[in-house]
Amino acid sequence: MKIKISSDSTCDLSPELIEKYGIGIVPLTIIIDGKERKDGIDIHPKDIFDWVDSGGEMCKTTAPSPAEYEEIFRAHLRDHDAVIHINIGSGFSASWQNAKLAAEQCENVYAFDSENLSTGQGHLVLEAARLCEKGLSPLEIIDELTDIRGRVESSFILCRLDYLVKGGRCSAAAAFGANVLKLKPCIEVTGNKMISKRKYRGSYSQCLREYIKERLSGREDIVMERLFLTYTPCSESDLQAARDAVSEFSSFSEVFETTAGCTISCHCGPQTLGVLFIRK
Repeated sequence: MKIKISSDSTCDLSPELIEKYGIGIVPLTIIIDGKERKDGIDIHPKDIFDWVDSGGEMCKTTAPSPAEYEEIFRAHLRDHDAVIHINIGSGFSASWQNAKLAAEQCENVYAFDSENLSTGQGHLVLEAARLCEKGLSPLEIIDELTDIRGRVESSFILCRLDYLVKGGRCSAAAAFGANVLKLKPCIEVTGNKMISKRKYRGSYSQCLREYIKERLSGREDIVMERLFLTYTPCSESDLQAARDAVSEFSSFSEVFETTAGCTISCHCGPQTLGVLFIRK
């Protein structure tokens, strides 16, 4: 059975991984200066950062409509027997609901709620591709993804809080206090939501090392096959500090570096970095 694996652009997989596994990508819409742009096609994170730095309002994201999803699904079905589409978590976007409505209009199309975002979602996309290569049926793949979904561990550490302030997710007073105290919040994906559970203190490089050590060191409950190091623009010294910490505190078979797309960029801004992996 020939199965097409596809995902929203929010999965933040690299072009190389998308090409290697033949992943279909459905872009979300980014609204900037009142104009609609397609994520990763005619707008990229740098465009968002340049716009906001110049004094522009925060960009917004919107999900593809059910009609857009249906058109894409039917195009895939011309060359495939089934389609499995893995959405950004339903707690973050209407994408899954719209894809589900579209899937109900097609035969052998399955919309799967990742309950995650960025390369946390990307992990599930690659797992679906791996299961597809093993010859599992669509329903068997969905069952496997449902089990894996609850074991994906996604988190990011932020250096700048101005994007959270502009987006209404953090007060200016709280951000000012965090800046004075050199606090860097860690955002975790839990229960289909993003929540802040921990703050690190010091330079960003120091905080990155402590964050990665806490996430990876001494743990025996991690599947050591694949880790994503995913980030918005950071200095080379900060990136190297993160790379060194991953090497020091873990021994993953594969470590993929990917840049976060427009969705993470809209909400978290530059100098955001996360390590994302799967637990046993």
